[in-house]
Amino acid sequence: MSDPFAQVSRRRILELGVATAATLGLAACSASDHGSTATTTAASGDPADIAADAYIFGYPLVLSDLIRETAGPANEFVHQNPPTSESKQVVGLNPDTLYSQAWLNLRPEPMVLQVPPIEAGRYWVMQFLDAWTNTVHDPSSTNPRVKNAPPHPPYTYLVTGPGWKGTIPDGMTQLSVPTGTTCLLGRIEYKGAGDVEHARALQQQLKLAPLSVWNSGAAQGGPGAQAAGGGVPAQMVAGMDGPAFFARMCALMELNPPSDDDSDAIKRFATIGVTPGGAPTLPANTLTAAIAAGKAQLAAYRDPHYQQINGWSYNLEVGTYGTDYLLRAQVAVEGPGANLPRDAVYPTVNANAERGSRFRVTFEKNALPPVGAFWSLTAYDAQSYLVQNPAGIYSVGHLIPLTPAADGTVRIAVQNTDPGPAVTAGHWLPIPESGPFSLTMRLYAPKDTVLNGKWEIPKLEQLS
Repeated sequence: MSDPFAQVSRRRILELGVATAATLGLAACSASDHGSTATTTAASGDPADIAADAYIFGYPLVLSDLIRETAGPANEFVHQNPPTSESKQVVGLNPDTLYSQAWLNLRPEPMVLQVPPIEAGRYWVMQFLDAWTNTVHDPSSTNPRVKNAPPHPPYTYLVTGPGWKGTIPDGMTQLSVPTGTTCLLGRIEYKGAGDVEHARALQQQLKLAPLSVWNSGAAQGGPGAQAAGGGVPAQMVAGMDGPAFFARMCALMELNPPSDDDSDAIKRFATIGVTPGGAPTLPANTLTAAIAAGKAQLAAYRDPHYQQINGWSYNLEVGTYGTDYLLRAQVAVEGPGANLPRDAVYPTVNANAERGSRFRVTFEKNALPPVGAFWSLTAYDAQSYLVQNPAGIYSVGHLIPLTPAADGTVRIAVQNTDPGPAVTAGHWLPIPESGPFSLTMRLYAPKDTVLNGKWEIPKLEQLS
């Protein structure tokens, strides 16, 4: 039987009670990079507790590497099709944008990314994550973040790894990354089935090449590589015993060292042999038990930065984590690759359906989500995968324009069965016939009223 932690849903993470930082004893007593402060009492010196904390510390690194293994060749884009309910490489996929993913090896030399001209009104973002799942750069249609380069497309970026010292070519913006392994996760908006081919054409105009190849004039776009496949990364991590997990973690830390801010945690982990390039000194059964303890800590953790509005939960502190290791691991469990809030915010509500249950979300007149780009509402099953349904509808709010009722309100029917002509096309979001499910609202380029917590999300009403 598979480990349920391999398919933990947002519902499971959010419904469980708060475990205080004093109990967990993991995050360092310092301000994290994203502005929150993680404080604890003195961390436990018990080797089993240290190993459990090391598991939480290293989980995003190990998961990230397994995602890399199932992706395409290094330094090449894999252009993905619109996701369906059969897409299970990671949880929480969004059906609004086409992904272009590349895993960069920056150790031999920098990489060059060029984003082609993309028409106004089409959202795009090129998100760079380090090996620990922190978002370190995010050029986008709302802010291409050019520096010492032309302020118009095409936008050309020089992606450099740790310790690189060289001359930045004219016309390029340097994006420095603290780890030699970097994930580039590009997203380009598509506006319904009839727009997919155009969005794919834009994907194929993206150029990605080592600096030496770029300088030779040989860089070009194209259809991209094929993903390697080979398993669901979250399930692969869950299937590891203690020795396998910690051996991989130690090897990966040698390739992608922790930051200087992690020094206190690394000194503590060193007491049990968990070091970059090291080997754990604890017995195998203790290491395996530590994984179970780490999973229990994550399941019990409730992030204090979560906003709670009308049953919806969202976090304005994700994307970069500093020394908030619990939050970093929790987000990796929910769905690695969270954008910075300035790029996207993800309010989520959890509910339970019984056979015949009907729900509704109602936006008051002129009160649709305040965004600079677009928004959508997506349903997920208990494992945080897209909901299987004969209509193939995975989200609303974006692909088909919503039509206000006579009173100006916009109502979305949330139910398993097709409501028929009584509900306007584009206003029905299918959910599982029964059991737990969640809805995630994606707000792309959210406005200040979202980022300062003043926007009030309408509640999910249960009608029957």
